[in-house]
Amino acid sequence: MDMKLELVAVPVTDVDRAKEFYVRAGFSADHDHTVSEEVRFVQLTPPGSACSIAIGKGLTTMTPGSLDNLQAVVADADAIRADLVARGIEVTPVDDQPWGRFVSFSDPDGNHWSLQQLPDWSERAAD
Repeated sequence: MDMKLELVAVPVTDVDRAKEFYVRAGFSADHDHTVSEEVRFVQLTPPGSACSIAIGKGLTTMTPGSLDNLQAVVADADAIRADLVARGIEVTPVDDQPWGRFVSFSDPDGNHWSLQQLPDWSERAAD
């Protein structure tokens, strides 16, 4: 039986500021609905991803900024870094490791993202 991860809650302090940041980073703003004074649900999806994130009010008890390593796979670490920099996102230099090439960024609350370009040997193993 399949289990497909579809949504990850990301705790933020200011929903509008976080939404603007993620849209500027290239995420699609899929849904923004205020259910009540206590609940607002905003769904954003990274480009090419089958999994989205949810930010909002009343969605989680996690402390804003507490997500330390949300990880996504990218085709080209240099290209994604250049794209994010062009969008005004502060991104680390490319970090070359034997298990991949990484760039990282954090949202305004400090939720940390790591973007990994898989090594060639990993891509060949999937064939």
